[in-house]
Amino acid sequence: MNTIKSYFEINSRFRNGIFLLSIILFTAIIGCFFYLKKVTPKYNLVELEEFQHQIDSIKKQNKKAEKEYKLKSFNPNFISDYKGYMLGISPTELDKLYFYRSQGKWINSVSEFKKVTQVSDSLLAVISPLFKFPEWKNNKTKIFSKKEYSVKSHSQKKDLNTVLAKELQEEARIPDFIAVRIIKYRNKIGGFIEDIQLKDISGLYDNQRNKILSLFTVKTSRKNKKLNINRASVKELIEIPYFDFELALDIKDFVKDNGDISNFDELLKIKGFPTEKIDRIRLYLTID
Repeated sequence: MNTIKSYFEINSRFRNGIFLLSIILFTAIIGCFFYLKKVTPKYNLVELEEFQHQIDSIKKQNKKAEKEYKLKSFNPNFISDYKGYMLGISPTELDKLYFYRSQGKWINSVSEFKKVTQVSDSLLAVISPLFKFPEWKNNKTKIFSKKEYSVKSHSQKKDLNTVLAKELQEEARIPDFIAVRIIKYRNKIGGFIEDIQLKDISGLYDNQRNKILSLFTVKTSRKNKKLNINRASVKELIEIPYFDFELALDIKDFVKDNGDISNFDELLKIKGFPTEKIDRIRLYLTID
């Protein structure tokens, strides 16, 4: 019995050590508790709920806007990169559309959109119901047909080089931004030489141009000395509204490599030449 008791007896020195260790551990635990309580951030549940509510509200608005965007009708001639992405049109297909439009051409039907962009039939079936073409394109006769307006004689017409944007808007019934665009372009090129230069106005439909020319015409044409394309310098060529520096260099190189140009049709051989504007370019050049 005494032997068993001896196993449970602890020397006073060890008892003191154990007691001291217990005090240290207890102090450490208390210290950690208060330290963690101090550094742990206090979350405001009310603020968190308000923040979550804002996130949910934004998500809801985005879904609603996306739904409205997809259902909104649009003119396929003016598809932006973002709209094309939303509709599922590839960048290559969009580039074909932009190139077609850069030539001053317009898409007037679903079949024409298919031919230009070469989108798949499945995609076309989804997006074509959203296409909205100008109303006059859907009519058998144009809005401004001869039956609906009379063409004034040359003496009765006003001068296209002095007319104001407001007059164009009110008398020819064209949008205000188109009227302003005509005046800005006229000022940029120093005045129209001939009526045909209205073709250069972006967004101006053929029927609108015909309506304008039934009321206005170029009377005080700017003094224009035609340049001999075979002798003109690069500096002189870039003063023509339809040429930039790169194209002017290409023209000079073409003349240098092939000899003098004897026919305007030869210009069409130059890569990147604006062939659709050759009728207006002729107003500034001569081959004599």
